[in-house]
Amino acid sequence: MKTSIKLSALFVLLTAGVFATTAAKADEDKIDVTPKAKEVVSFKALDHDRGLKVNFAKTENGKSVVKVYNKENELLLKDIVPSKTDVSKGYVLTGLEDGEYTMEITTDKQVVKKSIHVYQDGDQKSFYIAQ
Repeated sequence: MKTSIKLSALFVLLTAGVFATTAAKADEDKIDVTPKAKEVVSFKALDHDRGLKVNFAKTENGKSVVKVYNKENELLLKDIVPSKTDVSKGYVLTGLEDGEYTMEITTDKQVVKKSIHVYQDGDQKSFYIAQ
């Protein structure tokens, strides 16, 4: 009788040990499926590289403010974009003179600033965003 109790106890311990090892191994192999934080603002070139397409994520207060400044910090453009849903808006840069500009976007108490360099490339205007 004592032998069967000892064997049963040993069997239970071994089974629990195998189960714990398998569960720990399964946790290590799991893929993280938690959604990543969505970018509030993202940038892409407009068709034919004439300017920027700005993508705005849905905001709590329902609006985003876009401001463009020149090198002397003079406000050249102020635009209010309703963003109760995800929205995209294009900004043509070919009318700007060659030089450095700053685009500042305020949305959901966050400010995103990008430096934009506009220059003449042959017979057309080009630009790049400094990272």
